Amino acid sequence: MENQDIICFGLQPWDLEIAFTLKYTAIEMSKKNRVLFLNPPLHRGDLIRNPDHPRVVNRKAVLKGKEPDMFQYNDNLWVFTPKTMIESINWIPFAALHDSLNKINDKRFAKEAKRAIERLGFKNYILFDDNSMLIGYYMKELLKPRFSIYLLRDAVTLVSYHARHGSRLEPKLINKSDLMVANSDFFANYGKQYNKHSYMIGQGCDLSIYNDKDGSIEVPEDLKAIDKKPIIGYVGALTTIRLDIDVLVHIAKQRPDWTLVLVGPEDEVFKQSELHHLDNVIFLGRKEPSELPGYIKGFDVALNPQIVNPITDVNYPLKIDEYLALGKATVATKTTFMDYFKDYVYLPSTKEEYVEMIDKALKEDNGQVQKERIEYASTHSWENFVKKIYDYTKMIEAEKKEQ
Repeated sequence: MENQDIICFGLQPWDLEIAFTLKYTAIEMSKKNRVLFLNPPLHRGDLIRNPDHPRVVNRKAVLKGKEPDMFQYNDNLWVFTPKTMIESINWIPFAALHDSLNKINDKRFAKEAKRAIERLGFKNYILFDDNSMLIGYYMKELLKPRFSIYLLRDAVTLVSYHARHGSRLEPKLINKSDLMVANSDFFANYGKQYNKHSYMIGQGCDLSIYNDKDGSIEVPEDLKAIDKKPIIGYVGALTTIRLDIDVLVHIAKQRPDWTLVLVGPEDEVFKQSELHHLDNVIFLGRKEPSELPGYIKGFDVALNPQIVNPITDVNYPLKIDEYLALGKATVATKTTFMDYFKDYVYLPSTKEEYVEMIDKALKEDNGQVQKERIEYASTHSWENFVKKIYDYTKMIEAEKKEQ
């Protein structure tokens, strides 16, 4: 798909502190199309609760005309911040009242979006919504795009805030969208209950910094300094919302001859955990994203010891692609979603199985399987992710012309 106008919006703003799906998607789309990225409007609740947050400070400056409301990221991509504020209404328990006020919020959002659309001269555009089922619920009706797409990639409606009204509105949003795409079979099958044009397209990943074909990625000195091998490692936030401490303790205790290395910031429960009292467990702390490939390269086996709950069970853990992109033998908790990786990742269900499968991963690791892992991870590019969106869009538009 080329030379199209595409409008993107979602839950996250462009200036979020971490990279995220919609940002990568918009950048990839802008390689051959014109793209307008809409930041979410400022919530009055955020203004009250976090007035000094840099993002809130910026939005206030935009509202007052002290900061520009739009900037151009590249030749084909513009980022727009609405000069409006929406009311915080999620606390309202009554569906009809909530929806009425939500439409007023969306009218404010859409009015600003139209201002940006007119400035850029966008015509006959596609609307792409990344998992935002509250803000933007009415955007299809208000902006009247030629085609609308909803991306379902996270179990947002299981979080209490979005569960209140999002769990009710999301099926309706899926139903009225022209296309729903998802990053798991679970979400795609869920979508098919409401829209026959619901498809699994996988997940895009920026794996460029994990490309080690020339062997140039260097293992950091603090990892090199660890003498006891093999090194069984994890990279990422160490939070009990996502990770199972009991699994990690069991691995360390059962195999004192292994070194368990954990790279990432810890929450308070991790800081107080038994792991800090085990001689073969090493915490290396938070590292810059650019440093992470070096740490993964130094692992003999990479872990993702997720705790299983309704959210983790169906979510796509991006770190699996990062591990595989470096050819690493990977052991991760078996979840509904992880069946997607079953041919390339060892999937234990219990802490006892973790030790068994790490043993197996160490024994079976070789150059050929490393190459296969790397090749598989390379298929999960943003280019492939966006191409699937284009392909389904063209298919459905062709069907409509034939009707």
